[in-house]
Amino acid sequence: MKTVSPISLAGSRLGEVRHVCAFFNSEDEEYRVLLPFIKEGFECGDKAVHIVNPAQHQDHLRRLAGIGIDTATAQQSGQFELRTNTETYLRDGRFDQDRMLQVFEQLASGNAKGGFLLSRMVCHMEWATEGRSHVDDLIEFESRVNDVWRRHDDAIICTYHLAKFGGDTVIDIMRTHPMIIIGGILQENPFFVPPEEFLREVRGRRASRTSKSWQQAT
Repeated sequence: MKTVSPISLAGSRLGEVRHVCAFFNSEDEEYRVLLPFIKEGFECGDKAVHIVNPAQHQDHLRRLAGIGIDTATAQQSGQFELRTNTETYLRDGRFDQDRMLQVFEQLASGNAKGGFLLSRMVCHMEWATEGRSHVDDLIEFESRVNDVWRRHDDAIICTYHLAKFGGDTVIDIMRTHPMIIIGGILQENPFFVPPEEFLREVRGRRASRTSKSWQQAT
């Protein structure tokens, strides 16, 4: 059985299970909770991959500089990678689950360039609010990607701002992550459903919705 060093996050510690959904009410709350985790990663030599909203790029760099991170040097050394979520998740304007599974497999520790033993990833998920089909595919993807993170020790924080997602979507997102940050505190998620079971349910739900739409159209 593998043993990994715990990672401090949101008033608690991440053990071996490190796929986290984090719900926030504002950007200030989000950074207050996540900046210590981010700073610790830079200081101990972990790779940092941050996937942010396009309009957030400069503010994100400013906040990192505010805690003493030399982002330019970290980018040059390969320790820090800053991406926009629309370019990452919506390449060619569409979300392809299989492509994104490959992207994260390539970013994962042991596969990524640069020889970093561990990656700490922070992924802003607001891009999915642009369309209902994005949300459906995202929910399925968040369940499927657990199979990638089971094989690696990386810490993955998927951030969701509560005001931008409907209640049903928030519940489904919760059910696809084994760990959760809510109210600023990390905890094991009692609502998590293993991918095999969750995917069966969500695909059945989608098929039922498609059938009803077809019946209404005819």
